[in-house]
Amino acid sequence: MKKCISLIVAAVLLLGCLSACSFNTKKIENKKLQIVTTIFPEYDWVMNVLGDKKEKADVTMLLDNGVDLHSYQPTADDILKISSCDLFIYVGGESDKWIDDALKEATNKNMVVINLLKVLGDSIKEEEVIEGMQAEAEEEEESEGEEEVEYDEHVWLSLRNASKIVSSISEALQKIDADNAEAYKSNATAYTEKLNTLDSEYQKAVSEASVKTLLFGDRFPFRYLVDDYGLSYYAAFVGCSAETEASFETITFLAKKADELNLNAVMTIEGKDHKIAQTIVQNTKNKNQKILTMDSMQSTTATDVQNGATYISIMENNLTVLKDALK
Repeated sequence: MKKCISLIVAAVLLLGCLSACSFNTKKIENKKLQIVTTIFPEYDWVMNVLGDKKEKADVTMLLDNGVDLHSYQPTADDILKISSCDLFIYVGGESDKWIDDALKEATNKNMVVINLLKVLGDSIKEEEVIEGMQAEAEEEEESEGEEEVEYDEHVWLSLRNASKIVSSISEALQKIDADNAEAYKSNATAYTEKLNTLDSEYQKAVSEASVKTLLFGDRFPFRYLVDDYGLSYYAAFVGCSAETEASFETITFLAKKADELNLNAVMTIEGKDHKIAQTIVQNTKNKNQKILTMDSMQSTTATDVQNGATYISIMENNLTVLKDALK
């Protein structure tokens, strides 16, 4: 699959080079900043830093139709947009390997690139398989040999990470549009204050909670969030897992943990299929746990954005769910 995507990237970029003259003419005529983001949180952060300067930029969110980061395949149009944009923002994990080829042959040599994992540096975390969690088959096969380190890509689910990334976005916009640097700096400061306030509300909720453990009958993309506030967790799969069926051992382990810790809820992430969580509940002693859903923003669409979804509103909703789970 990676070889196939590399060939597509090469072909598209070749076509882009052949039409360079006409492209450059359009570039001169279009004074707007061209900004490309891969996922919703990046897009929303950019819009907040732009503030009332939004009309100065065309901002694209590539993953806008509900396909998540781990299964996304770029189109020819996506690759061309990346190749010629002024600012490109992406996560930078295993799911984004195809981007390396697109950036090597970018037609805009002055492009500013933000790789979220690089921005966060030493604070990013390796994926972990904890007690009771079902590892994917390929992970089990590779465990005998030397395994390449794979990092948890879901860095946007930490409000503290978000603050660092917003600062980086502000600095990039100040660089490519110096005339409006002060506005971008001011907007980032105001938005970061909102992130910090919400971070404090999360910390307060966890500090006051009687329960300090979450149990997910699903994938678990919230590693950064739970680590921020000192919560423990159990889950059926790691955050990037492609598995959809949990083993009997996994179900049994999680059901026993729910009983042992006297948990009032089994958690899931967004999506319609909550069968694993339901099966866990049915295997507990009292069979009365609530099934609660937290939104990992992996499937947020352009329609959701049009309907008013924002990074902060989703994290506020997640806080409401978290408070319920920790009772």
